Amino acid sequence: MSGSPAVSRQEFDAIFAAVRTWGSWSPADRGAWNRVTPEHVRRATALVRSGTAVPLGLPWDTRAGPDNDRPALHHMTDLGDVEPAEPATYKDFIAADFHGKAVSHLDALAHVAYRGRLYDGRAAREAVGASGARFGSVAALGPLVTKGVLLDLPAVLGVGWLEPGHAVHARDVAAAERALGVTVDDGCAVLLRSGRFRRRRELGPWDVGAASAGLHVDAVPLLAERAIALLGGDGDSDLRPSPVEGVHSPVHALAVAAMGVPLLDNLDLEALSAACAGAGRYEFMIVVSPLNVPGGTGSPVNPVAIL
Repeated sequence: MSGSPAVSRQEFDAIFAAVRTWGSWSPADRGAWNRVTPEHVRRATALVRSGTAVPLGLPWDTRAGPDNDRPALHHMTDLGDVEPAEPATYKDFIAADFHGKAVSHLDALAHVAYRGRLYDGRAAREAVGASGARFGSVAALGPLVTKGVLLDLPAVLGVGWLEPGHAVHARDVAAAERALGVTVDDGCAVLLRSGRFRRRRELGPWDVGAASAGLHVDAVPLLAERAIALLGGDGDSDLRPSPVEGVHSPVHALAVAAMGVPLLDNLDLEALSAACAGAGRYEFMIVVSPLNVPGGTGSPVNPVAIL
């Protein structure tokens, strides 16, 4: 499962064309979330057995570090000492430049353009400006309830984590399905665990923008064939360093700009890994509810898996 064969720009462009779903849906800026029908939601609810709810979002991180060069903000705006009468109230302010490596967030379709085009072929310069996105914003997505599948690669391999730079290929996705007894199918959310946060706890932080385990681009056509609705992981899904010359985030380009599949980045999947192992199954209902930010290219988010 290790190794990262180089992919030429010509080969990458051929993959992009092969997985592209432009013109498939209306409204187009919901992309692959259009795949999730009421029947998919009912299918997901049938996976709830114990009722165990597992949050997947990271704590709000206000400390700078190798993997957090733009720390989130949190400060108090009212300490209860300015109220004229009872009850006293306490208020705070939060903010984040969340498209990084430290905040659990959703990438909407306005977040990624390839060769100047957003999903559905929309010209990025016309669709995204100083006031935000006029196409593909997070506000167009709304909430998602569907079947989730955890591809727990360290559990399959019997290791604590995948080392940074470890490539997950299509054959590894298929092997993980067999080992874990799951099926990636239409309308589902696929979550890839590399064990990033277990490694971080045991060995300390590192620059995950320079080196991280993730999907090799050869795995994306398989996910496209399975017609997934959402892709996420404890990294940002991309293998780093990138195997594609001149494309720093090829999985982002393929998933978001070609397939219309939003991404969940920087999830804490350690508790979910333990819960799935304890339950003996790696399928569950997942609920994703991004903030309703008109014009936003994404949103901080705390998805919940329910077993």
